[in-house]
Amino acid sequence: MSKVISHSLFTEFDINLFKAGKHYRLYEKLGSHLLEVDGVKGTYFAVWAPSAKSVAVIGDFNFWETGEHQLNVRWDESGIWEGFVPGVDKGTKYKYKIQSHNNDIWTEKADPFGRYCEQPPKTASVVWEAKYNWKDKDWMETRESKNALDKPYSVYEVHLGSWKKKNGWESLSYVELADELVDYVAEMGFTHVEFMPIMEYPYDPSWGYQLTGYFAPTSRFGKPQDFKLLVDKFHQKGIGVILDWVPSHFPEDAHGLGFFDGSHLYEHPDRRRGYHPDWKSLIFNYGRNEVRAFLISNAIFWLDQYHVDGLRVDAVASMLYLDYSREDGEWGPNIYGNNENLEAMSFLREMNTEVYASFKGVQTIAEESTAFTGVSKPVHLGGLGFGMKWMMGWMHDTLEFFKKEPIHRSYDLNDITFSMTYAFTENFMLPFSHDEVVYGKQSLLYRMPGDEWQRFANLRLLFGYMFTHPGGNLLFMGAEFGQSSEWNFQESLEWHLTQYDFHSGIQEVIKDLNKVYKNNPALYQKQFSEEGFQWIEYNDQENTVMTYIRKGLDPKDDLIIACNFTPVPRENYRVGVPKTKQLKLIFNSDDAKYAGSGIGKKTLKSTTTAWNGHKQSVVMTLPPLGVVIYR
Repeated sequence: MSKVISHSLFTEFDINLFKAGKHYRLYEKLGSHLLEVDGVKGTYFAVWAPSAKSVAVIGDFNFWETGEHQLNVRWDESGIWEGFVPGVDKGTKYKYKIQSHNNDIWTEKADPFGRYCEQPPKTASVVWEAKYNWKDKDWMETRESKNALDKPYSVYEVHLGSWKKKNGWESLSYVELADELVDYVAEMGFTHVEFMPIMEYPYDPSWGYQLTGYFAPTSRFGKPQDFKLLVDKFHQKGIGVILDWVPSHFPEDAHGLGFFDGSHLYEHPDRRRGYHPDWKSLIFNYGRNEVRAFLISNAIFWLDQYHVDGLRVDAVASMLYLDYSREDGEWGPNIYGNNENLEAMSFLREMNTEVYASFKGVQTIAEESTAFTGVSKPVHLGGLGFGMKWMMGWMHDTLEFFKKEPIHRSYDLNDITFSMTYAFTENFMLPFSHDEVVYGKQSLLYRMPGDEWQRFANLRLLFGYMFTHPGGNLLFMGAEFGQSSEWNFQESLEWHLTQYDFHSGIQEVIKDLNKVYKNNPALYQKQFSEEGFQWIEYNDQENTVMTYIRKGLDPKDDLIIACNFTPVPRENYRVGVPKTKQLKLIFNSDDAKYAGSGIGKKTLKSTTTAWNGHKQSVVMTLPPLGVVIYR
């Protein structure tokens, strides 16, 4: 086997950008790259290891021997080691063997920029080139008009490994999912799919939130080009793809980023800022330029190389606060003496600025659980620059309200109406995510009170309320047909339940709500503006009924929504409405086709009886534990 030949993909400009933390396409330079140098084919390797005394590429091409292929350190104090190894071809397994200046510590690491990894529990990187002929030109050219904030966002959250199993235990491959999952999401009418992390991760029970291969789709389900096929197929159906992205922490696995070159390279050296007690993982050093460039390059990579339409950023709250999940004495304040992580805030602003400047029609979404202000406010106005933020308070309050027996709900209507006091302080997405159906919380269905009929009626009501509340929507897989059990990442969803009327009824509810959402501009044109919402009555404790209006750009598109949170039908229920002659029913969660009781009126004629502050009104029949939508 030939020795290492001196070669570089870096220009002086690249190095200056890297040192300044402004190189946002590092994946084009660092990592392994198949090349031809002076007529000889092989692979160029480049890795950042500034504390290294020596760096060798080891792999199945040199029997994993350390002394065979030593990389050359650059002369510019960038800390980059590089070199071209002739004969190393696509599919070659490799790692970096690093000897540190720090007490001669040796580490053996997977490539931080590796594009493909061995299937866990194996941990080597694989030289790869994921060439793919994209067929999503129409989607990419029109995405900006479909993925904007004034367009529908109905998101189906998926854990690829457990959505559906074959042979009772085996997960579907990317290629199989490109048929089955894509068709299903399209049939259900969702506008977007969101994948829990698909970047390579070693430990299945982490669900993908402990990453070791930030630039590699997990090999559990196939090759990188197979994942491109999956994204492509969604785009061909007009469905956007959002990836969960985890720049908040990473695991201490020996082959991962931790203590990479015998020093705290990627993680913050101060344990109070560099270690996460909840997840027993390491926290990135957001103040180090090269680490910022690594992370921003990673965000750009998925949008660039995989045509992804959005990134949902995990655990943002843990990044923003130095005292997050820490007791007194376990954290240190910033230069102003408070608990905000100024470096992480600066990083998030820089990441969002670059993402939106580089790609048309993409969105970033923050999973941020505190009252931190300006998460979805533009950077130039002092915000963090996200497109949307998960509305965690709404999720908690809504589920707390719905779990109560209806007889007690009249006293707690404030729990369900409180969200409207802050609904327009951010661009909110309403999530019922995977976190709400694990660890003893029960499935959404079994968080509903009452007998079987009431459980399903409550769930239909919950979804009707969700889809008519301002903001985008997200449902975790299984909720759309009333999964009975808690989610288990090792098992398939309970697809057999869809043969039963109650469960198939929930499926039909979601299909129809997605149609209603997409076909009625009043539900999305002003979904992040207080101009798009108006209360009719929010404090009818006697009947435990809530009525409101959703508004679009054209008053003719306005919708009247009524929610009855009790199992008692409300006949002759008067509702004040804006000037109109007639209202037409477009959705009733109690419809017989959903396994409901079928109570409700198809059309309503208005009269000049003043009510609820309006000069005219209609008389409704409100179904038990039901929501009705009138246009």
